[in-house]
Amino acid sequence: MAWHLFRLGRWSFVHRRTVAGIWLLLLVLAGAGTATLAGQTDDNFTLPGLESTDAFALIEERSPSASPDGATANIVFEAAEGKTLADSQDEITAALAQVKTDDVASVSDPFTSGTISESGRVGYATVSYAVTAADLSDADKDALESVKSAAEDAGVTTAVGGDALDDVPAAGSAEAIGIVVALVVLAITFGSLVAAGMPLITAIIGVGIGYAGISTLTGFVDLSSVTPALGSMLGLAVGIDYALFIMSRYQHEVRSGRSLEEAAGAAVGTAGSAVIFAGLTVIIALAGLSITGITFLTQMGVAAAAMVAIAVLIALTLLPAILGFAGPRITRGGIRGLKQRDPEDDADRTNGRRWVETVSRLRWPALVAGVALAAVISIPVTKMELAIPDDATAASGSDARIAYDLISENFGAGANGPLVVVVDTIDATDKSAAVAAVQTRLAAIPQDDIAALVPPVTSDTEEAQTAFQQQLEAVNLANFTIIPKSGPSDADTKDLVNTIRDALADLPAETGAKAMVTGQTAVGVDISQKLMDVFPLYLLVVVGLAFLLLVLVFRSILVPLKAALGFLLSVGIALGSTVAVFQWGWLNNLLGLDITMPVLFILPLLLTGVLFGLAMDYEVFLVTRMREAYVHGTEARKAVIEGFSHSARVVTAAAVIMFGVFAGFALGHDVMIKTIGFALAVGVIADAFLVRMLIVPAVMAIIGKSIWWLPAWLDRALPNLDIEGEALLEKIGPAPGHQEPVTTGS
Repeated sequence: MAWHLFRLGRWSFVHRRTVAGIWLLLLVLAGAGTATLAGQTDDNFTLPGLESTDAFALIEERSPSASPDGATANIVFEAAEGKTLADSQDEITAALAQVKTDDVASVSDPFTSGTISESGRVGYATVSYAVTAADLSDADKDALESVKSAAEDAGVTTAVGGDALDDVPAAGSAEAIGIVVALVVLAITFGSLVAAGMPLITAIIGVGIGYAGISTLTGFVDLSSVTPALGSMLGLAVGIDYALFIMSRYQHEVRSGRSLEEAAGAAVGTAGSAVIFAGLTVIIALAGLSITGITFLTQMGVAAAAMVAIAVLIALTLLPAILGFAGPRITRGGIRGLKQRDPEDDADRTNGRRWVETVSRLRWPALVAGVALAAVISIPVTKMELAIPDDATAASGSDARIAYDLISENFGAGANGPLVVVVDTIDATDKSAAVAAVQTRLAAIPQDDIAALVPPVTSDTEEAQTAFQQQLEAVNLANFTIIPKSGPSDADTKDLVNTIRDALADLPAETGAKAMVTGQTAVGVDISQKLMDVFPLYLLVVVGLAFLLLVLVFRSILVPLKAALGFLLSVGIALGSTVAVFQWGWLNNLLGLDITMPVLFILPLLLTGVLFGLAMDYEVFLVTRMREAYVHGTEARKAVIEGFSHSARVVTAAAVIMFGVFAGFALGHDVMIKTIGFALAVGVIADAFLVRMLIVPAVMAIIGKSIWWLPAWLDRALPNLDIEGEALLEKIGPAPGHQEPVTTGS
């Protein structure tokens, strides 16, 4: 394998114009695709087979004109101090008339629907659409804006909430922060702006191709706004890191006296092998999200995995080509005040060597202290609550947040997320009796949990009762609306959903009717629970596949086992920190948060997939150098020190860069991306510095030579991929020693 990668790297260096032309052409084609074919993203998370989503499907089946999962907009009006909305009733009614478009299913008038506060100053109208938010036209959105403008012209403060005007999160500033951090770290690492620019150029091109490709797919497939953002986040981070590892090896080979062409081949043949297997672990972890059977998670995972694959290919081909364009300048043009050092020079006693020698000497205290610290930080995980973000988590001062807060303050938090109980009476022997039985059970639920219960018919008049009976006979459905006292993402609301379901569990046996709890809030509860249910299966499959891959890479049983156990510590730290900051509110102001909230519902699965892949990156880059030293005859414990010394500086730089990229996203405005960015930033730092640079060398120093144990039968069965490049070095010979680089090739 190393020999084939050597040839690829050397060929890319020599034929640099061809390689660069191909990648630039792909970038142009991808850009043209996104400019002409891209569509809208859709953040309506649905999942077939859940009680709440099955209820939506049943409503649409019985009432084809209904669209229970369509977009909604809450238009909130607030009169000026000393006035009431009644003073501007005509103007508000006229403004609401402007919202009606072909996609509008219904509009509630606050003056007739009772959604006016006791003070008379605040009221809201709910606009229901027959299509999802992703399918709303510009005319629909313009109509909402016109209502707001008309009401405000009449002196009434107006804000629009709901999902109808959801904006796609902008990640440009987040990416800029990551690039700046990366440039500074790379400049310090290499001591040269020319060398620092190489990984940035290749990573940006890779992200550009991947992002444009994902954006193009939105014209054909419903993708969430998080999908391209997550792809950019990972593509930028791993793209820089993979190029960094190959660049570091390239500089070492050049300083050792190889020609530039041969150095490029040797760097790709050695460090490139580690890049491939590191990338494969990330791809396995991300693509493995598809085993959950959850469409939007599968899309996120596959899109991010494609980004990582592009990053690997670019590091193996485009980077050597750009090195060919740079020529000898890659080891020259240093920055004043920064020393250009070769981290693989054994004569240079680095801080990394001093650190690993100390850890090896104090290996038992280091192991105990590292595990204890990880365990303490992970404690908040035991109190983790999951929920889908709502307008309560919108940026302070935004329209969505203003609308949410006004409704909560004047009508109760539950008004922002009503529950709907759908009664299917098609198999009931007495339809009216079944509906009455549901109402009796709902009325018996403690009133501490329910702010209001709205039955399917709210009038006792004969006409209303007759109309209800006719509708019941026609569609065999009846709907109860329940306004919880708690907010949509509160734990009390989740408990209420379960309480309602328990109260109605015996309805089919007694009446033949079936009752289902639905509404966007119930959908969030069901999806969060589904994700937690599939989490153990996902963890087993992904860790199992990656374990087999690492056995192949390291030719050891204990090294992959140690890697997987260390990863669990990193996940615990990342999730524990996220719970403490987002759910408990510890230091949340540093991230621009002014509220507490449950943890993002997809975070445990997504974090596990992404962080596992990234953790194995550092494991591969660190331990392959240790194994390389061991294979070449160095005693096991000394090989740990040698390998760590050679790779610690570059791994440290990679971890800081990745932290900077993720932290940039954590400082953004969109709460989903903010949560993912924060959790990944904490997880990467914890894994790189606490697990891989403290616990891993301590464990390997404790176990010694036995860490490389492999059963003889398995050793014979596994193919020798020459990850360490031993066979490659036999073919091309050792580097002649430190001297000025020799330029060859065209």
